[in-house]
Order: sequence, then C-alpha cells, then structure tokens
Amino acid sequence: MATKSQRTERRTDALSKRRIVEAAQDILDTAGERALTFRALAARLATGPGAIYWHVADKNELLAATTDDVIARVMTEVTEGATPQEVIRSVAVGVFDVIDTHPWVGAQLAREPAQTAMLQIFERIGRQLEALGVPERAQFDSASALVNYILGVAGQNAANARIHGGRTDRSTYLATIAAQWAQLDPAEYPFVRRVSAQLRDHDDREQFLAGIDLILAGITTVG
Repeated sequence: MATKSQRTERRTDALSKRRIVEAAQDILDTAGERALTFRALAARLATGPGAIYWHVADKNELLAATTDDVIARVMTEVTEGATPQEVIRSVAVGVFDVIDTHPWVGAQLAREPAQTAMLQIFERIGRQLEALGVPERAQFDSASALVNYILGVAGQNAANARIHGGRTDRSTYLATIAAQWAQLDPAEYPFVRRVSAQLRDHDDREQFLAGIDLILAGITTVG
C-alpha cells in the first residue's frame, strides 16, 4: 500500500506549477482578474485549493508567475543578430501585442514594477541602449522613457478596446470622434481639426512604433 508521503509526492508531481499558471492564464483571458480565485482555479484543475498552495503562496504570487511566463515568451521571440534599434522595436511591439491580447498583463506590470517580468523588459532594453553607445549617465532615463511609453500606450490601447469593443467596432468609433473633432471651433482648436482625418484613419500599432522611433531618435542624439 502506498504511504501518505508517496501519495503526496505523486499528487504534487501531477499538479505542476506550469499547469497552475496555464489554468490561471485561461481564467484571466476569459473572465478577468476578479474571476481568478483559488476556488475557481481548483475547480478548473479538478483538485483542492490546498494542492495549489503547495506551489503558489497566494494570488499575488500567482499573478506574478503568470505575467512572468507571458513576458518570458516575448523575450525569446527577439531576433538574434538584429541591430539594437531592431531589438528595441521587437521588444516594444511584442509587449504591445501581448497586452492587447492579455490586458491583465499591463495591469500587473503597472502594479508590480519590481517583478521579474518588468526587470526582463528593462534589462533587455537597457542592454540595447548600451550597445547604441548611449552614455551611462543617460541610460537609466532613456530606458525609463522607453519602458514607460511602451507600458503606457499598450495599456491605454487595451483599455480602449475593452471600453468600446462590446458596443461598436474601432473604425466606427474613430470615425465618430474624428467627425466631432472636425466640427470644433477652428479658432480655438486649429490643430485638432487639422489632424481629425489622421485620427480616423490611423493604425494603433503603426502609431505606437512611430513613437518608439521618435524616442530612439532623441536618445541617439545624447552626447
């Protein structure tokens, strides 16, 4: 007859942290952060909450582990042999796309800036700035500007999609806002009126990358 310790060993081997993280991601993607409870996770994994606590201490640790897993995959997709600028663009668009697909990732990164996922992003970008020859005194500010831009724009884009996705499609929404801009007082809002058509027709991803290029152009002028 198997001993209690042998049964426990088999149970913990079967229920790995990887399975827990994957199940947590499914819940987060389909129902959002509020739906992620250890009770819901246990039901999905057909186990008891106690077995999950064997691998993960609490919800904060679970969110961090799930975010780390998603961001780690983005980091491995960066093309080897690319220029520093290309690597930074690859990291930026990878994070942008991940947050667009998994909005909870953006919220978690903003909430826990010291977690491994954030450190991975900061480290990868920082190394590329060093490779570009950015002076050491300017590297922290330059990396911070890029990371803050990436997370800010990606998070806002994901938030906009959640707010308006269920009520109207993006093109209709932008056309409505652009029409409102075009009707503004030309004396008070000349610039806003002038760019209203660009608002209607712009691509969020392309505009995001244009912002990355503008920041990089400024960084490379630092002497």
